[in-house]
Amino acid sequence: MSSQSFSFSPDSLRAMAQDILDHARARGASACETDISEGCGQSVTVRLGEVETIEYNRDKAAGVTVYLGQRRGHASTSDFSPEALRATVDAALSIARFTAPDEAAGLPEPELLAREAPDLDLYHPWDLTVPEAIELARRCEAASFAVSPRVKNSEGASVSAQQSHFVAANSLGFMGGYASSRHFISCSVIAGEGDAMQRDDWYSSRRDPAELAQPEALGEYAARRALARLGARKIATCEVPVIFEAPLAAALIGNFAYAASGGSLYRKSSFLLDSLGTQVFSPQVHISERPRLPRGLASSPFDDDGVATHDREVVAAGVLQGYFLSTYSARKLGMRTTGKAGGAHNLLVRPGERDLAGLAALMGRGLLVTELLGQGVNYVTGDYSRGACGYWVENGEIGHPVEEITIAGNLREMLRGIVAVGSDVLVRGSKQVGSILVERMTVAGA
Repeated sequence: MSSQSFSFSPDSLRAMAQDILDHARARGASACETDISEGCGQSVTVRLGEVETIEYNRDKAAGVTVYLGQRRGHASTSDFSPEALRATVDAALSIARFTAPDEAAGLPEPELLAREAPDLDLYHPWDLTVPEAIELARRCEAASFAVSPRVKNSEGASVSAQQSHFVAANSLGFMGGYASSRHFISCSVIAGEGDAMQRDDWYSSRRDPAELAQPEALGEYAARRALARLGARKIATCEVPVIFEAPLAAALIGNFAYAASGGSLYRKSSFLLDSLGTQVFSPQVHISERPRLPRGLASSPFDDDGVATHDREVVAAGVLQGYFLSTYSARKLGMRTTGKAGGAHNLLVRPGERDLAGLAALMGRGLLVTELLGQGVNYVTGDYSRGACGYWVENGEIGHPVEEITIAGNLREMLRGIVAVGSDVLVRGSKQVGSILVERMTVAGA
């Protein structure tokens, strides 16, 4: 994979975007915005040493949004010919003519648009052949089986290399875009036999393939996690402290971000309504947003509206400082956009001094959760109930594995009841956080 894998140059995408804007203006649109993107990649999966799948992907899309005053229409196409792009503009205009006016519709305020786009070092194409990818996957899976004869089976090891580029533009003079890449190696294995089998997995994802974990290390760790779950049993129903392992702690922060997003707020479907300036987390929680973090998995110099991104403190000493607002949702709420069309950018939760073992020692007795099942989150009330697996902690030591349980609480109380954040920060996506210790939850078991 290399930059030569793209079929269209950045200049070609820019020319298409300008043609769309010009055609929309000529056809009477009062405003227009467009996003033109192309992506390509390959993925290989090996199971039990044999190649199971080889997949190539090549995708392209052009989205066009036009405005007739405050009437909005949107259409998209995967055909980049001039005729198809102009037909897409016409289709969007046709939709807009039959759409009811919306006071919040329209482009961002011109002064908020990004006028410069620093290089955030997001593009690192992986020059990886299929035979090389197969070899990496085999090494990863083989390392799992080498850990113990009790590792009996595999769901496969996968290697994926992906890259894309895009141009976004609007009729206010904004035009920007960049290339990015994202690669991963993963492994999922099964230990034990008969009714006593357990599975677990692990993966690494980065912009730069040089920063991926070694395949042998991934395979070995996935195997050790599966082995550690052998002999899992139920526990009696109780109310105890709960540790969310780092990957699940990221999901917990994701629950908060969803509740604090403009769409949830203006629809009045969030337990965080009217929470700005109030104590949402415990005082030791600090969350920063760093949209321009070099090589960040959610970095961008501008959001999907073209609004410039900026560093900010989302939560300071537990107090909510700002929502996640796009241009549209901000107008619906009578507020100002925070540059979050398309989602949050690199939420960093300040780590504490204790690692996972240290959090267990601090907790003393309770549950360490390493897997969550099902949905079970009501964002209107904050009620939280998820199936779970993990480990029982006794006298500060991680003990026997636990399965077939449910953990329940209320997000409002859970966030305020965070006792500590771990130092074991895991970088996989848009949320970077260590394991989180919550003061008390209900664990429903036998």
